[in-house]
Amino acid sequence: MFVDQVKVYIKAGDGGDGLVAYRREKYVPMGGPAGGDGGNGGDIIFKVDEGLNTLMDLRYNRHYKAKRGENGMSKNQHGKNSAPLVVSVPPGTTVTDSASGEVLADLTQHDQEAVIAQGGRGGRGNVRFATARNPAPEIAEKGEPGQEREVNVELKLIADVGLVGFPSVGKSTLLSVVSAAKPKIADYHFTTLAPNLGVVQTKDQRSFVMADLPGLIEGAHEGVGLGHQFLRHVDRTRVIVHVIDMAGTEGRDPYDDYVKINHELYQYDDSLRNRPQVIAANKMDMPDAEANLDAFKSQLEEDYPIFPISAVTQTGLRDLLFAVADTLDTIPKYTLELEDEKTEEKVVYKHEKKSDAFKITRDPDGAYVLSGEKIEKLFKMTDLTREESAQRFARQLRGMGIDDALRKRGAKDGDTIRLLEFEFEFID
Repeated sequence: MFVDQVKVYIKAGDGGDGLVAYRREKYVPMGGPAGGDGGNGGDIIFKVDEGLNTLMDLRYNRHYKAKRGENGMSKNQHGKNSAPLVVSVPPGTTVTDSASGEVLADLTQHDQEAVIAQGGRGGRGNVRFATARNPAPEIAEKGEPGQEREVNVELKLIADVGLVGFPSVGKSTLLSVVSAAKPKIADYHFTTLAPNLGVVQTKDQRSFVMADLPGLIEGAHEGVGLGHQFLRHVDRTRVIVHVIDMAGTEGRDPYDDYVKINHELYQYDDSLRNRPQVIAANKMDMPDAEANLDAFKSQLEEDYPIFPISAVTQTGLRDLLFAVADTLDTIPKYTLELEDEKTEEKVVYKHEKKSDAFKITRDPDGAYVLSGEKIEKLFKMTDLTREESAQRFARQLRGMGIDDALRKRGAKDGDTIRLLEFEFEFID
């Protein structure tokens, strides 16, 4: 089964907790703090495996959770960092954050990898908080939570040549006679529901990968029919072979078919106008095909090469394949690699809107609710079972301006303050 799109939940490992501990050797008076730091949580890494050609594994395992770091130990021993969780994906995989729509990774080459969720930092042990004023602190941090997110994983086939055209124009038949692929062929629309790949070898021993892509219909760029399920795969192809039923066996005009298909391609991605295109005038063994071809040539405005063929009788295929191979020889194998080489010396800085440190809202019962990425992370890393840690957290809140903000919102002595699942009492 071919799977080319799936939504996955991923959770990187939390950092290990820091430890509160003291040296207690017999001959070391006032040994001082000796609590070690926690280890870092495991990252979640997506890595390309060229042996895969579908996202089937991700379809049946949609939750990935890395291990947390080991807690800190006594005698200043650092907790063990957790190993990353590596998820294998096929080449051509794009990973996008479901919530923001941000593209996190575009993986095209074998062994290429990207960190999709970062593991949390290990919490610091009490030795890190020792000062001249407080040489034996009872403060240790909990581990930082690892990133968690839902991502859309999408596969765009990496094929040298993509066959496009209306349903039942002969794309699957053409692929079956020029390669060893055995796509389903039948006399009805949308026989092909998923792309088929075949390796084509020309008479002069040149080879390339050809993809038979599901048939297009009008409105495909808006998702009609197979819509984007088909169109996403055109992005990766280096040459487009436009297969046209020149005999008009279904009562359609060949030139009208050509215009409609190209309109759908360009509406989906305008850069496809610059993609080399070869026209395969199929079904030339049928009546009226010659007359339709002459009319087609007189109407064609673009300077695309046209090759009369018959996939059934296998006539004209040699010239078509030679022309496609010649076109491929003039195009760089990996356009993405070339673009990366041009920009590898540059560092691109993007402006990222700084999120608010905290927000204050009210619950129906009148309680004040604190929220925000920074304050929630500080809270999760605070060990509230120790008084010194709780006092440090209170100082951090005050330093962020939360006390003043609550007063401005009307908070009075004794009011309830909520943060995640915990409640505090406001003391003025």
